[in-house]
Amino acid sequence: MQGAARRRPFPAAAPGSPQPAGPLYPGRHGVVKTEDTFKTSPFHFDLWFYFTLQNWVLDFGRPIAMIILPLEWFPLNKPSAGDYFHMAYNVITPFLLLKLIERSPKTLPRSMVYVSIIMFVMGASIHLVGDSVNHRLIFSGYQHHLSVRENPIIKNLKPETLIDSFELLYYYDEYLGHSMWYIPFFLILFIYFTGCFTPVEEESRMPVPALLLMGPSSLYYWYLVTEGQIFILYIFTFFAMMALVMHQKRKGLVLDSNGLFLFYSFIITLVLIAVWVVWLWNDKILRKKYPGVIYIPEPWAFYTLHMNNLHAAKESL
Repeated sequence: MQGAARRRPFPAAAPGSPQPAGPLYPGRHGVVKTEDTFKTSPFHFDLWFYFTLQNWVLDFGRPIAMIILPLEWFPLNKPSAGDYFHMAYNVITPFLLLKLIERSPKTLPRSMVYVSIIMFVMGASIHLVGDSVNHRLIFSGYQHHLSVRENPIIKNLKPETLIDSFELLYYYDEYLGHSMWYIPFFLILFIYFTGCFTPVEEESRMPVPALLLMGPSSLYYWYLVTEGQIFILYIFTFFAMMALVMHQKRKGLVLDSNGLFLFYSFIITLVLIAVWVVWLWNDKILRKKYPGVIYIPEPWAFYTLHMNNLHAAKESL
Protein backbone atom coordinates (compact mmCIF):
# COMPACT_ATOMS: atom_id res chain seq x y z
CA MET A 1 0.00 0.00 0.00
CA GLN A 2 2.73 2.40 0.98
CA GLY A 3 4.90 1.31 -1.97
CA ALA A 4 2.03 2.01 -4.35
CA ALA A 5 1.58 5.44 -2.80
CA ARG A 6 5.26 6.25 -3.31
CA ARG A 7 5.06 5.24 -7.00
CA ARG A 8 1.94 7.32 -7.65
CA PRO A 9 2.78 9.90 -10.37
CA PHE A 10 2.35 13.63 -9.84
CA PRO A 11 -0.96 14.99 -11.12
CA ALA A 12 -0.75 16.73 -14.46
CA ALA A 13 -1.30 20.45 -14.59
CA ALA A 14 -4.56 21.69 -16.05
CA PRO A 15 -4.35 23.15 -19.57
CA GLY A 16 -3.34 26.82 -19.47
CA SER A 17 -2.36 26.72 -15.79
CA PRO A 18 1.21 27.66 -14.70
CA GLN A 19 3.78 24.92 -14.14
CA PRO A 20 3.88 23.86 -10.44
CA ALA A 21 6.88 25.13 -8.55
CA GLY A 22 8.99 23.53 -5.86
CA PRO A 23 11.73 20.94 -5.33
CA LEU A 24 9.32 18.05 -6.10
CA TYR A 25 9.05 19.19 -9.73
CA PRO A 26 12.53 18.75 -11.27
CA GLY A 27 11.32 19.77 -14.72
CA ARG A 28 11.02 23.34 -13.44
CA HIS A 29 14.81 23.73 -13.23
CA GLY A 30 15.31 22.62 -16.83
CA VAL A 31 12.99 25.42 -18.00
CA VAL A 32 14.96 28.00 -16.04
CA LYS A 33 18.27 26.87 -17.54
CA THR A 34 16.87 27.10 -21.07
CA GLU A 35 15.50 30.59 -20.52
CA ASP A 36 18.68 31.66 -18.76
CA THR A 37 20.81 30.72 -21.75
CA PHE A 38 19.07 33.18 -24.10
CA LYS A 39 18.45 36.01 -21.66
CA THR A 40 20.26 39.27 -22.47
CA SER A 41 21.06 42.38 -20.46
CA PRO A 42 21.56 46.05 -21.39
CA PHE A 43 24.90 47.80 -21.13
CA HIS A 44 25.82 48.20 -17.44
CA PHE A 45 26.93 51.81 -17.73
CA ASP A 46 26.72 52.49 -14.00
CA LEU A 47 28.92 49.54 -13.00
CA TRP A 48 31.47 50.05 -15.80
CA PHE A 49 31.65 53.77 -15.01
CA TYR A 50 32.21 53.20 -11.27
CA PHE A 51 34.65 50.40 -12.06
CA THR A 52 36.74 52.58 -14.39
CA LEU A 53 36.57 55.61 -12.10
CA GLN A 54 37.69 53.79 -8.97
CA ASN A 55 40.46 52.01 -10.90
CA TRP A 56 41.89 55.34 -12.01
CA VAL A 57 41.45 57.13 -8.68
CA LEU A 58 42.22 54.37 -6.18
CA ASP A 59 44.77 52.27 -8.10
CA PHE A 60 46.53 54.59 -10.53
CA GLY A 61 46.07 57.61 -8.28
CA ARG A 62 47.40 56.16 -5.04
CA PRO A 63 51.17 56.60 -5.71
CA ILE A 64 50.47 60.06 -7.13
CA ALA A 65 48.54 61.04 -3.99
CA MET A 66 51.39 59.72 -1.85
CA ILE A 67 53.93 61.89 -3.70
CA ILE A 68 51.83 65.06 -4.05
CA LEU A 69 50.35 65.35 -0.55
CA PRO A 70 52.64 66.89 2.09
CA LEU A 71 54.80 64.40 3.94
CA GLU A 72 53.91 66.12 7.24
CA TRP A 73 50.34 64.87 6.89
CA PHE A 74 51.43 61.25 6.49
CA PRO A 75 54.73 60.53 8.32
CA LEU A 76 56.92 57.76 6.98
CA ASN A 77 56.13 55.54 9.97
CA LYS A 78 52.36 55.79 9.30
CA PRO A 79 50.17 54.73 6.36
CA SER A 80 50.32 57.12 3.42
CA ALA A 81 47.38 58.59 1.51
CA GLY A 82 48.05 55.98 -1.16
CA ASP A 83 47.65 53.22 1.43
CA TYR A 84 44.17 54.47 2.31
CA PHE A 85 43.38 54.56 -1.41
CA HIS A 86 44.55 50.94 -1.64
CA MET A 87 42.38 49.93 1.34
CA ALA A 88 39.33 51.46 -0.34
CA TYR A 89 40.24 49.70 -3.61
CA ASN A 90 40.44 46.34 -1.81
CA VAL A 91 36.83 46.78 -0.66
CA ILE A 92 35.16 48.52 -3.61
CA THR A 93 36.66 46.45 -6.45
CA PRO A 94 35.48 43.00 -5.24
CA PHE A 95 32.07 44.51 -4.53
CA LEU A 96 31.79 45.83 -8.11
CA LEU A 97 33.03 42.52 -9.52
CA LEU A 98 30.33 40.67 -7.58
CA LYS A 99 27.70 43.12 -8.87
CA LEU A 100 28.87 42.43 -12.43
CA ILE A 101 28.50 38.70 -11.86
CA GLU A 102 25.03 39.23 -10.38
CA ARG A 103 23.89 41.08 -13.51
CA SER A 104 25.13 38.41 -15.87
CA PRO A 105 22.22 36.96 -17.90
CA LYS A 106 23.78 33.52 -17.53
CA THR A 107 24.08 31.42 -14.39
CA LEU A 108 27.81 31.42 -13.59
CA PRO A 109 29.83 29.09 -11.30
CA ARG A 110 29.31 30.83 -7.97
CA SER A 111 31.82 28.76 -5.99
CA MET A 112 34.63 29.66 -8.37
CA VAL A 113 33.62 33.32 -8.22
CA TYR A 114 33.63 33.37 -4.41
CA VAL A 115 37.01 31.64 -4.15
CA SER A 116 38.42 34.07 -6.72
CA ILE A 117 37.10 37.05 -4.76
CA ILE A 118 38.69 35.73 -1.55
CA MET A 119 42.04 35.23 -3.31
CA PHE A 120 41.74 38.68 -4.88
CA VAL A 121 41.27 40.40 -1.51
CA MET A 122 44.11 38.41 0.06
CA GLY A 123 46.52 39.15 -2.81
CA ALA A 124 45.61 42.84 -2.95
CA SER A 125 46.14 43.08 0.83
CA ILE A 126 49.58 41.45 0.58
CA HIS A 127 50.43 43.92 -2.18
CA LEU A 128 49.19 46.80 -0.03
CA VAL A 129 51.86 46.17 2.60
CA GLY A 130 54.76 45.53 0.22
CA ASP A 131 53.87 48.38 -2.12
CA SER A 132 53.46 50.79 0.79
CA VAL A 133 57.01 50.22 2.02
CA ASN A 134 58.52 50.20 -1.47
CA HIS A 135 56.91 53.49 -2.45
CA ARG A 136 57.84 55.12 0.86
CA LEU A 137 61.44 54.21 0.13
CA ILE A 138 61.33 56.69 -2.76
CA PHE A 139 61.63 59.49 -0.19
CA SER A 140 64.90 57.90 0.96
CA GLY A 141 66.36 57.74 -2.54
CA TYR A 142 65.11 54.32 -3.70
CA GLN A 143 65.14 54.03 -7.50
CA HIS A 144 62.52 51.76 -9.06
CA HIS A 145 64.41 51.30 -12.31
CA LEU A 146 67.16 49.44 -10.41
CA SER A 147 66.97 46.03 -8.78
CA VAL A 148 66.86 45.78 -4.98
CA ARG A 149 70.56 44.91 -4.59
CA GLU A 150 71.66 47.62 -7.04
CA ASN A 151 69.87 50.45 -5.24
CA PRO A 152 72.35 52.88 -3.62
CA ILE A 153 70.43 53.05 -0.34
CA ILE A 154 70.30 49.25 0.03
CA LYS A 155 73.44 47.71 -1.45
CA ASN A 156 75.64 48.94 1.44
CA LEU A 157 73.33 47.86 4.27
CA LYS A 158 74.92 45.98 7.16
CA PRO A 159 74.44 43.18 7.99
CA GLU A 160 73.85 41.93 4.45
CA THR A 161 70.96 39.78 5.60
CA LEU A 162 68.94 43.02 5.68
CA ILE A 163 69.17 43.05 1.89
CA ASP A 164 67.56 39.61 1.84
CA SER A 165 64.69 41.04 3.89
CA PHE A 166 64.16 43.83 1.36
CA GLU A 167 64.24 41.29 -1.47
CA LEU A 168 61.60 39.26 0.40
CA LEU A 169 59.50 42.42 0.69
CA TYR A 170 59.93 43.01 -3.05
CA TYR A 171 58.88 39.40 -3.72
CA TYR A 172 55.69 39.82 -1.71
CA ASP A 173 54.97 43.09 -3.52
CA GLU A 174 55.82 42.29 -7.14
CA TYR A 175 55.36 38.51 -7.40
CA LEU A 176 53.17 36.87 -4.76
CA GLY A 177 50.92 39.88 -4.24
CA HIS A 178 50.50 40.52 -7.96
CA SER A 179 49.81 36.85 -8.72
CA MET A 180 47.15 36.45 -6.03
CA TRP A 181 45.67 39.82 -6.99
CA TYR A 182 45.59 39.68 -10.80
CA ILE A 183 44.97 35.99 -11.54
CA PRO A 184 41.55 35.98 -9.82
CA PHE A 185 40.85 39.47 -11.19
CA PHE A 186 41.21 38.34 -14.82
CA LEU A 187 39.53 35.02 -14.05
CA ILE A 188 36.42 36.80 -12.77
CA LEU A 189 36.37 39.06 -15.84
CA PHE A 190 36.62 36.00 -18.08
CA ILE A 191 33.86 34.17 -16.18
CA TYR A 192 31.66 37.22 -16.62
CA PHE A 193 32.64 37.37 -20.31
CA THR A 194 31.35 33.82 -20.86
CA GLY A 195 27.83 35.08 -20.11
CA CYS A 196 27.98 38.00 -22.55
CA PHE A 197 26.60 36.23 -25.64
CA THR A 198 23.26 36.60 -27.37
CA PRO A 199 21.58 35.04 -30.42
CA VAL A 200 20.15 38.44 -31.44
CA GLU A 201 22.39 40.33 -33.90
CA GLU A 202 20.75 43.68 -33.10
CA GLU A 203 21.96 43.45 -29.49
CA SER A 204 25.59 43.13 -30.59
CA ARG A 205 26.14 46.89 -30.60
CA MET A 206 27.74 49.29 -28.17
CA PRO A 207 25.86 52.41 -27.08
CA VAL A 208 27.54 55.81 -27.03
CA PRO A 209 28.35 55.66 -23.26
CA ALA A 210 30.27 52.43 -23.87
CA LEU A 211 32.32 54.07 -26.61
CA LEU A 212 33.13 56.99 -24.30
CA LEU A 213 34.26 54.67 -21.51
CA MET A 214 36.39 52.48 -23.76
CA GLY A 215 39.34 54.87 -23.92
CA PRO A 216 39.80 55.33 -20.14
CA SER A 217 39.14 51.63 -19.55
CA SER A 218 41.74 50.51 -22.13
CA LEU A 219 44.31 52.97 -20.84
CA TYR A 220 43.87 51.65 -17.31
CA TYR A 221 44.32 48.05 -18.47
CA TRP A 222 47.53 49.19 -20.18
CA TYR A 223 48.75 50.59 -16.86
CA LEU A 224 47.64 47.45 -15.03
CA VAL A 225 49.50 45.10 -17.39
CA THR A 226 52.71 47.15 -17.65
CA GLU A 227 53.02 48.20 -14.01
CA GLY A 228 51.91 44.80 -12.72
CA GLN A 229 54.17 42.93 -15.16
CA ILE A 230 51.35 40.54 -16.01
CA PHE A 231 51.51 40.51 -19.80
CA ILE A 232 51.46 36.69 -19.98
CA LEU A 233 48.33 36.53 -17.82
CA TYR A 234 46.68 39.28 -19.87
CA ILE A 235 47.52 37.76 -23.26
CA PHE A 236 46.32 34.29 -22.21
CA THR A 237 43.04 35.84 -21.03
CA PHE A 238 42.72 37.69 -24.33
CA PHE A 239 43.41 34.53 -26.35
CA ALA A 240 40.82 32.66 -24.28
CA MET A 241 38.31 35.42 -25.08
CA MET A 242 39.10 35.16 -28.79
CA ALA A 243 38.73 31.38 -28.74
CA LEU A 244 35.39 31.65 -26.93
CA VAL A 245 34.11 34.25 -29.40
CA MET A 246 34.96 32.01 -32.36
CA HIS A 247 33.45 28.96 -30.64
CA GLN A 248 30.19 30.75 -29.84
CA LYS A 249 30.00 32.22 -33.34
CA ARG A 250 29.70 28.68 -34.72
CA LYS A 251 26.61 28.27 -32.52
CA GLY A 252 25.09 31.46 -33.90
CA LEU A 253 25.84 33.53 -30.79
CA VAL A 254 27.44 36.98 -30.78
CA LEU A 255 28.74 39.30 -28.07
CA ASP A 256 26.29 41.66 -26.42
CA SER A 257 27.19 45.27 -25.60
CA ASN A 258 28.96 44.38 -22.33
CA GLY A 259 31.01 41.66 -23.99
CA LEU A 260 31.96 43.96 -26.87
CA PHE A 261 33.05 46.65 -24.40
CA LEU A 262 35.32 44.25 -22.53
CA PHE A 263 36.68 42.58 -25.68
CA TYR A 264 37.46 45.81 -27.54
CA SER A 265 39.03 47.29 -24.40
CA PHE A 266 41.46 44.36 -24.36
CA ILE A 267 42.25 44.85 -28.06
CA ILE A 268 43.04 48.56 -27.57
CA THR A 269 45.14 47.63 -24.53
CA LEU A 270 47.25 45.33 -26.69
CA VAL A 271 47.85 48.18 -29.17
CA LEU A 272 48.88 50.55 -26.35
CA ILE A 273 51.32 47.98 -24.95
CA ALA A 274 52.89 47.55 -28.38
CA VAL A 275 53.34 51.33 -28.75
CA TRP A 276 54.86 51.53 -25.25
CA VAL A 277 57.37 48.76 -25.98
CA VAL A 278 58.40 50.21 -29.35
CA TRP A 279 58.91 53.65 -27.79
CA LEU A 280 61.27 52.32 -25.10
CA TRP A 281 62.84 49.56 -27.18
CA ASN A 282 66.35 51.11 -27.22
CA ASP A 283 66.45 52.26 -23.58
CA LYS A 284 69.63 50.56 -22.33
CA ILE A 285 69.01 51.16 -18.62
CA LEU A 286 65.49 49.74 -18.68
CA ARG A 287 66.72 46.89 -20.86
CA LYS A 288 69.11 45.98 -18.07
CA LYS A 289 66.29 45.75 -15.52
CA TYR A 290 64.02 43.79 -17.88
CA PRO A 291 66.44 41.39 -19.59
CA GLY A 292 63.96 38.64 -20.46
CA VAL A 293 62.35 37.79 -23.75
CA ILE A 294 59.24 39.82 -22.86
CA TYR A 295 60.40 43.42 -22.53
CA ILE A 296 57.64 45.57 -21.02
CA PRO A 297 58.98 48.35 -18.73
CA GLU A 298 56.95 49.55 -15.76
CA PRO A 299 55.64 53.15 -15.99
CA TRP A 300 56.94 53.96 -12.51
CA ALA A 301 60.40 52.65 -13.42
CA PHE A 302 60.33 54.98 -16.42
CA TYR A 303 59.23 57.83 -14.14
CA THR A 304 61.98 57.38 -11.57
CA LEU A 305 64.58 57.03 -14.32
CA HIS A 306 63.68 59.88 -16.66
CA MET A 307 61.10 62.19 -15.12
CA ASN A 308 62.90 62.51 -11.77
CA ASN A 309 66.13 63.33 -13.59
CA LEU A 310 64.26 65.91 -15.67
CA HIS A 311 62.80 67.55 -12.55
CA ALA A 312 66.24 67.57 -10.90
CA ALA A 313 67.76 69.24 -13.96
CA LYS A 314 65.07 71.94 -13.96
CA GLU A 315 65.60 72.61 -10.24
CA SER A 316 69.38 72.94 -10.73
CA LEU A 317 68.73 75.60 -13.38
